[in-house]
Amino acid sequence: MQGLPSNVSAPVKAPRSARRRPVALLVCLLMLGGSLSPASARSADIAPHKATYKLSLDHARLQSGVSDVNGQMSFSWNDACDGWTINQRFQVKFAYAEGEEMELVTNYATWEAKDGSAYRFNVRKLVNGEVDEELSGGATLNDGKGGTVRYDKPAAKTVELRPGTMFPSAHTLRVLAQVGTDDNLFSVPVFDGAEAEGASQVNTVLGKLRPPALSQIKVKDKDLLTAKAWQVSLAFFPTAPGEALPDYETSMELLENGVMRYMLVDYGDFRIKMELESLEKAPKPPC
Repeated sequence: MQGLPSNVSAPVKAPRSARRRPVALLVCLLMLGGSLSPASARSADIAPHKATYKLSLDHARLQSGVSDVNGQMSFSWNDACDGWTINQRFQVKFAYAEGEEMELVTNYATWEAKDGSAYRFNVRKLVNGEVDEELSGGATLNDGKGGTVRYDKPAAKTVELRPGTMFPSAHTLRVLAQVGTDDNLFSVPVFDGAEAEGASQVNTVLGKLRPPALSQIKVKDKDLLTAKAWQVSLAFFPTAPGEALPDYETSMELLENGVMRYMLVDYGDFRIKMELESLEKAPKPPC
């Protein structure tokens, strides 16, 4: 659920919170290898897959100006032998009480090394069909000691990453390793390439086991929905240090095989829900 454009031109203007990144991290999935600790053994059955989600307005306060939201998020997660790739498209249309509309589209493609040490990203954001921002580059981490991002777009520059920074798939791995344990709260910087300022601080709360999938969810590979589902909540803070309030928060049902079943994104003045529409397994390469 990658970036919403950070600058929206008049006369159509999204609420400030809507121009922040939407959810990016928990749809970045990673299949674990054979060197797992006992606490993360359940994640060995992670399933690369393709999925689409319906986006709609869950709730809006009067001051938000938002009267309706609709759209779709699609992504595919694949094993690339030397790493993991994510291809994601986030398309959403905002309708406002004054009768105006705005369509935001983000295309997001990444590659992450299986050991979590390297990352590449390409992001393209459009507002009403016009290119608003493009980001591309690569990043490396050095065993918890921090790292470096090299941006090619929107301008060539280098940004340092703080010690403890993780890339998205590695962060999701940690979430899946810790669900169902007593270690249910952690906070780390996460870099996903959706912003030009570097990593964001992400607070993670791991909740309770959720009921099985409802029978009305129609998908191609239904066996992907048989894994246990856990409640997971994330708060995404601005890249600038010292901000007390998050840009947005998410609450989701995440299966132990990596499938995201449902998500609610809270931007403060309004909430967007994301409901699973289609799901199928992704093919594995002959590595």
